[in-house]
Amino acid sequence: MENYIVSARKYRPATFETVVGQSHITTTLKNVIKNGQLAQAFLFCGPRGVGKTTCARILAKAINCQHLTDTIEACNECESCRSFNDATSMNIFELDAASNNSVDDIRRLVEQVRIPPQSGQYKVYIIDEVHMLSTNAFNAFLKTLEEPPAYAKFILATTEKHKIIPTILSRCQIFDFKRIKIDDIAKHLEYVAQKESITYEAEALHIIAQKADGGLRDALSMFDQLVNFTSGNLSYANCIDNLNVLDYEYYFRLVDYFRSGNISNSLLLYQEILDKGFDGQHFITGLSEHIRNLMVCLDPITLSLLDVSDNIKSRYTEQANNCRLNLLLKYLDIASEYEYRYRDSNNKRLFIEVCLTKMATAVMAQQQTTTQQQAQPQPTQQPEINQQPRVQTYQKPIQQQPQQSATTATNNIAPTITPPQKVSPKVVIPTKTSTISISQNIPVVPNTENEKKNNELELTLEVVKDLWNKYSESIEEDVNLQFAMSQATIEINDNRLFTVTSDNSYMETTIKRNRRNILDFMRKKTGIKLLDFLTSVTKQEHQKVVYNPTDKFEYLKEKNSLMVNLRKTFKNIDF
Repeated sequence: MENYIVSARKYRPATFETVVGQSHITTTLKNVIKNGQLAQAFLFCGPRGVGKTTCARILAKAINCQHLTDTIEACNECESCRSFNDATSMNIFELDAASNNSVDDIRRLVEQVRIPPQSGQYKVYIIDEVHMLSTNAFNAFLKTLEEPPAYAKFILATTEKHKIIPTILSRCQIFDFKRIKIDDIAKHLEYVAQKESITYEAEALHIIAQKADGGLRDALSMFDQLVNFTSGNLSYANCIDNLNVLDYEYYFRLVDYFRSGNISNSLLLYQEILDKGFDGQHFITGLSEHIRNLMVCLDPITLSLLDVSDNIKSRYTEQANNCRLNLLLKYLDIASEYEYRYRDSNNKRLFIEVCLTKMATAVMAQQQTTTQQQAQPQPTQQPEINQQPRVQTYQKPIQQQPQQSATTATNNIAPTITPPQKVSPKVVIPTKTSTISISQNIPVVPNTENEKKNNELELTLEVVKDLWNKYSESIEEDVNLQFAMSQATIEINDNRLFTVTSDNSYMETTIKRNRRNILDFMRKKTGIKLLDFLTSVTKQEHQKVVYNPTDKFEYLKEKNSLMVNLRKTFKNIDF
């Protein structure tokens, strides 16, 4: 049986030109070799499966090549290149720091560095997962890393740069590898599929690229798995079934149901999704992503932000043209809120169903709002006098006057704006100081010659209690004052003075502390500037505190005279 090699190894890039999605790294490395400016140490950082170790091997091979090409690539013909390709090179060493992370391992490596290469120009040490080295191992490596022999070069690779101590970082040239784009991964998968004579659909390769999350090695591993699952026929349906990916079609149908306000079909479609084994969190996250993609398609400028195949991109564009931006924003707002709160919900299925119901009714709510706005009568051009706030002020007192006065005032209104001083004297203008805003039938007094009469209004107990209770209801934040006012007793002394009696001194002090605010409120409501009140405490008889048996007996004897006879009957009992 022929030995099988996975695609990640079989199609591993062997030159700078074939490295996928890291052109900023490969261009720099080629210029470094071309200009002869090799640093003593390189640090390759980035996510898994993006080509860090691959670039380290290509660099190690290129700097030892005896006949570099014009494109700064290894010739694959010299002795150094042939030994590298056959994995027999004595100048390139790879160390896995995940399993060789002790001080002794680093000391053995340092001892090897002292031996110059037997053939070739450089000895290259590739240390993978360097962040796994212990602190002592890092410290033992510092001096050699800073001042190695001229023939020694170090290439460190890590996925977690933040775990490397700063003294190591300062001694290296740092290269940050980025996640590979979905289109680049899909093109590389297409190249591999053509080499392996595998039939495929472009949507299937895009699904694999999206699922890989920027890692080409992960994409190639999934590619091999799906080729075995589909017997060499990569279709979109087979890929989504095997990779547990929710089909785009479900989201397209959901948005169509939302636009038509079809709640029933939305809930039934969610039930179908649950029956396929998908989690609610996965569903709501995909729904938010789908709505985001629709918003991206509304503008041709942002269409490039959509990382899907051309066929799916046309579907997105078609549906986006049938949606308004404000409606998509409403959908996205609802989906984002429920996605954030999903983990805290107890009944997760009901939680998602409420979300779908809100999104399905969003379009109906917008239509209802638009209809109501259209149904409202448009403001017609009124005479200029109706645009004056003073005319509206006059209407209320006119309605309170007898019918003859109202008729007279109506007839005196001119069709043009008249200055305030020319208003007919029959129109009564109310002011704050001329009315009492309580449930009493106190007549409205003009704010002219009768201003003195305002302070001669009769202040009854009912009026005071009404104002007292209204102020108490308006201070909900001050519970102590509210309770003290509710327990107080009010008595009228004369027309401008009343007395407030409290049950204890604490309540009295509470009322006295707020006396100014209470009086300001009552004076404003009544217009009586001389209004005032006194405070007092209820006089309670001092009750004797019972401490000993004799006092207890005397107290009970006062309450019931039969206690004396009881004592005589039980005279042997010592009280």
